[in-house]
Amino acid sequence: MTIDAKTRRDLILQRARADREVSYAALAAQFDVSEMTIRRDIEALEARGAVRRVVGGAVAVLGKDIEPAFSTRVADAASEKHHIADAVAELIGPKETLILDAGSTSLAVARSLRGRALGLTVVTPSVPIAVALVDEPDTNVVMTGGELRTGELSLVGSGAEEMLTRYNCDTYVMGVAGIDAERGFSDYLLAEARMKRVALSRADRVIVAADRSKLGRVNFVGIAALAQVDTIVTDGAVDHPALVCARSEGVDVICLDEPKGASPNRFPRRNGQVTQGQ
Repeated sequence: MTIDAKTRRDLILQRARADREVSYAALAAQFDVSEMTIRRDIEALEARGAVRRVVGGAVAVLGKDIEPAFSTRVADAASEKHHIADAVAELIGPKETLILDAGSTSLAVARSLRGRALGLTVVTPSVPIAVALVDEPDTNVVMTGGELRTGELSLVGSGAEEMLTRYNCDTYVMGVAGIDAERGFSDYLLAEARMKRVALSRADRVIVAADRSKLGRVNFVGIAALAQVDTIVTDGAVDHPALVCARSEGVDVICLDEPKGASPNRFPRRNGQVTQGQ
């Protein structure tokens, strides 16, 4: 029996909310339509704010405290995250002591640091990041300890927080779920936000690495005000309200995509990047 587009989209949304994540191929098979038709359905649902497209499908937008699966976040905007990660890696100097946050963007930064012969000491609560850097020559990897989160494979809890307080580091690379002009930086879970707050207090410099999807988003748990970080590296528009506010607070904002119509004198390039800071 053939169903109309509205009914099909309602059923797709029901499945996305039940499973949290759906694929184009599975939905095309379920409704006996082409993947192109499903893509149009997903685009319509995304326009309503009900789902968010990822590689190969979509995830449901369930609420400020619902975190997409780590594997989904690794795949989502992968090329953009690698672009951001390379720019962040360029900001890291030889022999630095570095706190690398858990999360998909921080994992991309870890992979970008490989082969640069920087001789870093890296403190991290992330098992995937530790694995990515453990055999890097002249790199010392320190894990925080604590309780292991399934899926994310990050270490949280009082043990991890206490371990972090033992170290004084040069730079903290922080990943976030949201950057908002009024609410600042936010994340999905209290345990992760607590780890980030401790890390903020243990580093001389804080770099936030975030793709454009994080801009203007407010998640369940607040982390810090915009003024509490030194640099934001993003592929978002230089005139996004969150970034405009960050610059007004003295944050150095590095935007990797040159905005259309921008004057090259107003937004000078740094190593192929567009920057506008204080």
